[in-house]
Amino acid sequence: MTTAANLRDKSRDQLEDQLTALKKEQFNLRFQRASGQLEKTNRVRDVRKDIARIQTILGEWSRHPEVAPKGAAPKPAKAKAEAPKKEKKAPAKETKAPAKKRTKKE
Repeated sequence: MTTAANLRDKSRDQLEDQLTALKKEQFNLRFQRASGQLEKTNRVRDVRKDIARIQTILGEWSRHPEVAPKGAAPKPAKAKAEAPKKEKKAPAKETKAPAKKRTKKE
């Protein structure tokens, strides 16, 4: 289990590599648990928390680049194209009479 302080000392690339490795380990641990081969059950929880720590730090760095270390330059965000606002239309008037209920033929 790693601490957040240790993770903040690493670069973005190192964190992304570690995140990928942890996700693979989590995948393998799920299979071991399902097949009954998992011996260290607490490892599942530790891996899940480490993944959350890394994702939290990467999220902080992307939202606040001034907090990120110099080697951890944020990835450029994808520009979202703004969709034109749709005008609200007045509700359509009913022109047809409501359909009649069918009755059972005997």
